[in-house]
Amino acid sequence: MAPYASDDTTSGRRKAVRYVVPVTVVGVAAATIGLVPALADSGDPDLPKITAQQLIEKIAASDVEQLSGTVKITTDLGLPDLGGLAGSLASAGGGAGGAGDGSSADPSARLTELASGTHTLRIAADGPDRQKVSLLEKAAEYSVIHNGTDVWGYDSATDEVYHSKSPEDADAHGKENGRTGAEQAPTPKEFADQALKAVDGTTSVTVDGTVHVAGRDAYKLLVKPKDADSTVGAISIAVDAKTGLPLKFTLTPKSGGAAVVDAGFTQVRFAKPAASTFDFTPPKGAKVTEADDAGHSAADRAKGKGGAGLPGGEGFGGLDGLNVLGDGWDSIATFDTGSGSGLPSASKSSGGEAGAFGDLLGSFGDKATGKFGSGTVFSTRLVNALITDDGKVYAGAVTKDALVKAADAAAKK
Repeated sequence: MAPYASDDTTSGRRKAVRYVVPVTVVGVAAATIGLVPALADSGDPDLPKITAQQLIEKIAASDVEQLSGTVKITTDLGLPDLGGLAGSLASAGGGAGGAGDGSSADPSARLTELASGTHTLRIAADGPDRQKVSLLEKAAEYSVIHNGTDVWGYDSATDEVYHSKSPEDADAHGKENGRTGAEQAPTPKEFADQALKAVDGTTSVTVDGTVHVAGRDAYKLLVKPKDADSTVGAISIAVDAKTGLPLKFTLTPKSGGAAVVDAGFTQVRFAKPAASTFDFTPPKGAKVTEADDAGHSAADRAKGKGGAGLPGGEGFGGLDGLNVLGDGWDSIATFDTGSGSGLPSASKSSGGEAGAFGDLLGSFGDKATGKFGSGTVFSTRLVNALITDDGKVYAGAVTKDALVKAADAAAKK
């Protein structure tokens, strides 16, 4: 990343965080989630002075591959609590573009639940070939285990297992083209990496003091977009002073109030986890679904051909026509659903749950008109989406007026 002239970045404009969104707006919300503050330990640490550029370089140079810990994430987009509906839509094809059989252990469905509410994750990693993420629930646990070429999902509540092979091109083309569900877990680092891609000349970047996080000394990096159309107020990243690993990531909306998402380590240990952590054998009697049986493999999801994306914002299928308008914080993703009929409804959609969700969105949306015609704007505390009556979608962390302007400009072409 180019050096800053001061703590305020003046580097050349970069492409914004990719707004890769599925047809359903719940996917839009999940795909553009940022992270938010958690309460710090008392008594800020006394650390050597560091510039914003140096701190960003410290994050980039972080080479932590072995760790274990607990992450707490709270998401408040202002959406109604969808519960299992989001996962059902993903696995049924409402937001995934995949044919799945609705297995409760499919990571592409289960991890969409992190788009709302408060959740606790137990995380372990041992290099690029072994990761485990467990979603802890009241009386059950859901886990995704990546061990070598195998990816397992296990839902203890239903005693269901989902199995797939990690993408063959993961090593040849890097993590970007072939990451497993465990690798894309919503950790502070995952969100920080995405947010820092949006840093450009329209961004203020400063060091905002120090903090204790999960018993570790950390610096706070404060990122503030300057674009008038952006709905992002500020992003705060707590960076481990020793390793450079992001420990917390905070995103608050420009409209004020509580953070949109609060995600951070409550416990963390930088040591090699026991090898047995990543061992998994389906329990006797459990229902096992192979990825091919569900109609979409892990490789297909990694290439964007099937399966739902995770809150990290990648892997949403069926969007070959996706375009990003503009760059920087006011980028807008646009694509054509091909339906020619705007929001899905129970009468228009072959999927009952997807249709019901479309009706739900319609009840919360506001009508919008312009040179593009008419449509419905669905809003959260961070993400807005315009779905036109002819089936085009414009979405991003921008104001509703910005979406209408984008649709009007497209209509002139």
